Amino acid sequence: MPISAIAYLGPVGTYGEQAALRLANLANAPEARLLPQITIRNVMEALGSGLVDAAVVPVENSVEGGVTTCLDTLWESGAFQKTPLSIERALVLPIRHALLGDGSLDGITEVLSHPQALGQCSSWLQKHLPQALQLPTNSTAEAARMVKGSRFRAAIASQSAALKHGLAELAYPINDQQGNCTRFLLLRGSLKAQIEAASCTSLAFSLHANSPGGLVEALQVFAKRQLNMSRIESRPSKRELGEYVFFVDLNWPSEVITQQQQQQQLIETLQELKPLCERLIEFGTYPITDAAVLP
Repeated sequence: MPISAIAYLGPVGTYGEQAALRLANLANAPEARLLPQITIRNVMEALGSGLVDAAVVPVENSVEGGVTTCLDTLWESGAFQKTPLSIERALVLPIRHALLGDGSLDGITEVLSHPQALGQCSSWLQKHLPQALQLPTNSTAEAARMVKGSRFRAAIASQSAALKHGLAELAYPINDQQGNCTRFLLLRGSLKAQIEAASCTSLAFSLHANSPGGLVEALQVFAKRQLNMSRIESRPSKRELGEYVFFVDLNWPSEVITQQQQQQQLIETLQELKPLCERLIEFGTYPITDAAVLP
């Protein structure tokens, strides 16, 4: 099914918008309409409800780790709905934050941004604006919109957000780590056929019981097949204390096995893993593109 509309975390000027534009091109849908949403959950619900054909969401940052709202909503889509949301592509986007405002740097007493962006710039803020109050917003671009016209407020956002909201660039770059990047996912409403050159499979599972060795037994299914886990992350099941859901990304060595061999190995892996799990969800096998190497 072609992509005609894509939801992303708005308003205009967010890194999510940048990722959506690039992923639309990679998916051969450059003319797709981009529909900004207020929160990450709203983005994913827009896809689940059929308002759009695809959604772009951040899932992981190299500094702050997993985006919990994205992970939790992915799990809910598979655990409580007939068809889980599926991952068609991923994009690694370099993140370069700027401090934006209408005042001067020495007059700033409040800094607004998405919690992830505030965390990614915490050392810079401590050094240059130690007395400033840090206020979380739903997105970096929303922060830019909110500080417009203020002499004492500043926003952490992209340089493109400065242009779109008519703000001055007070400092750039301000992220603590030069290699700061975020992985964005292009989500669809159901599991699609595997794309050639797919390099990653994303899974999530919960165990039957919180018993000693249960997680080790599950992970040994991957280890004995020499499948590399590029990420494993746990999230509370929200049912009881100490019960967790595990998210796993498997990397495939495309230069060693064919696509058919890859698919067969995944089928066998899931068949062996399933009896060990209370619930097992496959979100898809897909390619990952590094935006730093795109033209």
